Amino acid sequence: MQALYAPGARVVIRDCEWIVRRADPSDDGGYILTVDGLSELVNGKSARFLTRLEEEANAIRVLDPAETRFEQDLTPGFEKSRLFIETQLRQITPADGRIHLGHKAAMDPVPYQLDPALQALKQNRQRILIADAVGLGKTLEAGILVTELIRRGRGKRILVLTLKSMMTQFQKELWNRFTIPLTRLDSAGLQRVRNYIPGNHNPFYYYDKSIISIDTLKQDNEYRRHLEQAYWDIIVIDEAHNVAQRGTSSQRAKLAQLLAGRSDTLIMLSATPHDGKARSFASLMNMLDPTAISDPDDYAKEDFRDKGLVIRRFKKDIRDQVQQEFKERVVKDIHLMASREEETAYDALLDVPFTYRGEHNETRNGQLVRIGLQKSIFSSPAAALASVEQRIRKLANKEEASEDEQQEIEALKSLKSALSNVTPANFNKYRELLKLLKSSDYGWKKTNTHDRLVIFSERIETLNWLQDNLQSDLKLKDEEIRILHGGMSDVEQQGIVEDFGKPESKLRVLVCSDVASEGINLHYLSHRVVHFDLPWSLMVFQQRNGRVDRYGQEQTPIITYLINQSDNPKVRGDQRILEILKEKDEQAYRNIGDPATFMKVHDVEAEESLTAEAMATGTDAQVFDQQHQPDESNEADDLLSLFLNPEAAQSKSEVEVEENTVERYSLFGSDFEFAHQALQALNRDRKQVDFTVNKDRRTITLTPPEDLEYRFRFLPPEISPNDGNLVLTADKERFEEEIRRSRQDENAWPKLHYLWPQHPAILWLQDKLLAQVARHSAPVLVLPDTNTIQQALKPHDSVFLVSGLIPNRKAHPVIWEWFAITCQNGRVTGLQAAEEWLQQIQLDSQLPNRAQPGNLTGLEDMRKPVIEAAKDAMEQRQQAYVSATEQELREQLSKIEALKERQIQQLDLQLEGSRQADHFKSARREERLNRIEKVFDEYQTWVHETHTIEPVPYIQIIAAFVRDNG
Repeated sequence: MQALYAPGARVVIRDCEWIVRRADPSDDGGYILTVDGLSELVNGKSARFLTRLEEEANAIRVLDPAETRFEQDLTPGFEKSRLFIETQLRQITPADGRIHLGHKAAMDPVPYQLDPALQALKQNRQRILIADAVGLGKTLEAGILVTELIRRGRGKRILVLTLKSMMTQFQKELWNRFTIPLTRLDSAGLQRVRNYIPGNHNPFYYYDKSIISIDTLKQDNEYRRHLEQAYWDIIVIDEAHNVAQRGTSSQRAKLAQLLAGRSDTLIMLSATPHDGKARSFASLMNMLDPTAISDPDDYAKEDFRDKGLVIRRFKKDIRDQVQQEFKERVVKDIHLMASREEETAYDALLDVPFTYRGEHNETRNGQLVRIGLQKSIFSSPAAALASVEQRIRKLANKEEASEDEQQEIEALKSLKSALSNVTPANFNKYRELLKLLKSSDYGWKKTNTHDRLVIFSERIETLNWLQDNLQSDLKLKDEEIRILHGGMSDVEQQGIVEDFGKPESKLRVLVCSDVASEGINLHYLSHRVVHFDLPWSLMVFQQRNGRVDRYGQEQTPIITYLINQSDNPKVRGDQRILEILKEKDEQAYRNIGDPATFMKVHDVEAEESLTAEAMATGTDAQVFDQQHQPDESNEADDLLSLFLNPEAAQSKSEVEVEENTVERYSLFGSDFEFAHQALQALNRDRKQVDFTVNKDRRTITLTPPEDLEYRFRFLPPEISPNDGNLVLTADKERFEEEIRRSRQDENAWPKLHYLWPQHPAILWLQDKLLAQVARHSAPVLVLPDTNTIQQALKPHDSVFLVSGLIPNRKAHPVIWEWFAITCQNGRVTGLQAAEEWLQQIQLDSQLPNRAQPGNLTGLEDMRKPVIEAAKDAMEQRQQAYVSATEQELREQLSKIEALKERQIQQLDLQLEGSRQADHFKSARREERLNRIEKVFDEYQTWVHETHTIEPVPYIQIIAAFVRDNG
């Protein structure tokens, strides 16, 4: 019979003892074992072994529980045993669909933030698009799910792809809140990696938790190859709409499609997850589940809504849950009239005889050229001048400009002259901005480091113009006003965002293009946003305002719009269209949720095109308003509505929240108490760790020993202990203060670390405790003869604490039970849940240990009967599991087969309609058929291995208990 390599099993490999952390199937038919060292030579080390290779050399042995040795615990209060049992309890991985650890992260979770994890955990494999609206905390929701998967032993290797401007933000959020250590591979990080590891090594195996920009991968062939050769437990794609197929198959989309098949878990995040086109959204859905959609141009909710692949909520859906976390925004509209010089420029623009394909054209195409220039004028004279000069160059550089084009050039020169006359002194929108910033009513002061200002404009020329003029007029120094736009390098963008969130930074005003409207957190020290120009897309309104109006904002967000108005009826009508967009954004925020409901194209560029089209065709603003109304009867046309689970947006009662979360049983009152006593125990015989404890502040300060320091070498350098000391705190409020304080620090990383089960130091501590018990041994506790013990343990009884584990074919624990098995006179007389019995003897309190030698005779003789009793109990659970899942497995495999047939039918229909030659169609059919077969074979294998459990449980005797009858 093949050896069972289950997580938690102890094995001897090359004469050293290891504990199995993972067992992944390998191509040679065996397993790749990921193990941590227990015996002295390998303690604190991790390794990976190929079982087939080791078995051939007879160098691997699973320790037989029937050969467990017993060793009486003589430590005060049974300290050694309590710590050993607690550590073993912490190894148990849950297999249900509830939240076991994520809700304990360094945050105050709101019920709605648990929903994505709860929805994903119901699936066979966790594949989900978290499509919540801007500012609801999608990063936190992803962190909760990732934490749950790590807790289940399915999160050792993690890759995060995000925008280059957001890498540091995402990295810090996952470390600060969840202690998930992502190594940042930006341009500087990649160079550091190149210097640090051998050139032929794959950095994605060296750093098994990484964060990288998808654009960096797009440009770096070497690292893209490394990535393509790696496999991950979890991949997170932030701002996932950027990897959807839109028209042509972009490099981003191709890379994302490749990665989608390189991971069991795929988590996508996007507040704007589709562009209204069925094929584009289908590309994201097929990354999540390649079996779901047979025809990407024609699918319905019946195809796969029940798979729970998408979750989407808006502020209106969760407002009653977050009354403290979300402040109601204040919107201020400043209407202003154009100056005489601006009106002259508008007139000059309308006088230009725009050409299309060399001829004067007053219809739609020619007017679209005008609208392009008008858009720049609505931004600033500087942006308009740049656009006019570009148009003149384009026409003048032709080999032979037509007469109409010559006339346009001359008129453009007149427009250029008119624009040159619009100076800061007579550019009324700018004058109103200055007036606003200096007014006492607005309340902004450049000296207040906790009240910073964000100004948005679409055009880079406007940003530069604003920087120059605001710096002069507000008397700002160079470091007090900065620009942020997409043309900057990843390091530049991250540095500016970091500075904006640090109180000691001198930065006061951030002038942003719309690169800063996607995902970036600007709310730490800012609650004011000024729209210097109005967006031409509803989605941009939402994205811009969401930078400061988001989860965690402590001040009332103040959103200000500078709304220009003209005496020219044509210009005034077009400006009114932009006002209508602003009003629709407010309506969406208050009542509807999704601003894309109005224009129904779900794409920034497409919304801007609709706005430009309305202006080019002379559509009246009132007609434009009526054309873009939310149509509830047309809800089915919204692609997202096909896949949403409406119940996910419903409020959860306290009872429901409690039902969905689990408080783990522990022998210690808290993680702090466990860590404190564990460190004391390590130093009991000889000093192994230098540490101090502050109980009032629930803080532990320790100097990492060599083996812990070694572990930190493989973690991001930013989280390494400061000054050689590691400071852990279990006080959430204090840690939250430290996160805020860290923004004042030069390195902007907290000096405190959050003390909870997922921290690397706690994991190291647990491994040290496991190693304290000799190889293949179990402690024996000779319990005092108290009233409580007398009720639970008769004079000649012995009770064995036994763990039983059954994994599935993917080596993930599916059934993991602990039993308290009672024996008397050489036979098993009872079996009950271990937790129930441990509570009965009150092992969670310190029992006195007389440390008198106990009578341990007979314990060894009971090993086999105890193991057989545990196996019988596990067999019952195994049969119950098989009975419960057998029908489900058959149904799932049947559904998969039906989906496969549907895709083949769709393929044949497409080929029938093709006019290609038969031999081309035959080749296409064979190539596509092979792809379908591969996808479905892989998925069927995955489902089968997930639902099929191993026939033999792994049994471990954890401890034995007898009574002190002396």
